[in-house]
Amino acid sequence: MTEVRAKKYLGQHFLKDLDIAQRIAGSLPLDGRTDVLEIGPGMGVLTQFLLQNPQINLTAVELDTESVDYLHRHYPQLRVLEADFLKLDLKEIFSDRFFIIGNFPYNISSQILFKLLDYKDRVPVLSGMFQKEVAERIASPAGRKAYGILSVLLQAFYTIDYLFTVPEHVFDPPPKVQSAVVRLVRNDVQKLDCDEVLFRTVVKTAFNQRRKTLRNSVSSLVEKGHPMYADPIFDKRPEQLDVQAFVRLTNMIAQSLHSSDPKEEK
Repeated sequence: MTEVRAKKYLGQHFLKDLDIAQRIAGSLPLDGRTDVLEIGPGMGVLTQFLLQNPQINLTAVELDTESVDYLHRHYPQLRVLEADFLKLDLKEIFSDRFFIIGNFPYNISSQILFKLLDYKDRVPVLSGMFQKEVAERIASPAGRKAYGILSVLLQAFYTIDYLFTVPEHVFDPPPKVQSAVVRLVRNDVQKLDCDEVLFRTVVKTAFNQRRKTLRNSVSSLVEKGHPMYADPIFDKRPEQLDVQAFVRLTNMIAQSLHSSDPKEEK
């Protein structure tokens, strides 16, 4: 594992345990030939198992030039995009649905998940490795300390399974934290029963002051004196609300904003 130097600024920690790589590759629920995008393949420890599966039509995106050169030399059959995943227009790469997999760079893992939401109608499955703290946050049910913005936004559209924990020593260099593999599978929700842009705003606003009750944390959206705040939901803290409760909260705020709009008072 010496041909590519791990670069801290890229969040690179190369997985060296082949059994774990094989388990990640096998986590995709394939049903026939499927386009798969691997993010950050590095030296291809996961890539090799994906290429062995005849059901997978694999494309890899890698920002590190040194890793790209390595992949071209060792996996000449692999389609490699030398690019920043966060800046890609994925609709230009895939004409239809595609899966995402990877040992995701820890420094951009949350951004990868937010981008997933922008392509939720094209990406039925994302599976791969995250920092354990992020994985727990993604999969956490309401009521737990780890539950937060990513939990709500992702669980609105995906069923999330925490698959297994990965120790530090199976990486080169070893990270200072544990890792975990999670799988997100698209649920049946095509559209939330509320304004989805406002939903995101409400969720983010509420969790920005997560220790406060909703009566205080969303007061930047609707002034405190509004009759809406008489509802008992505002006595709760954001981590106590599941997705449907946030949908209800969003509709209440939308109605309050609508009723207080001066244009509507004419």
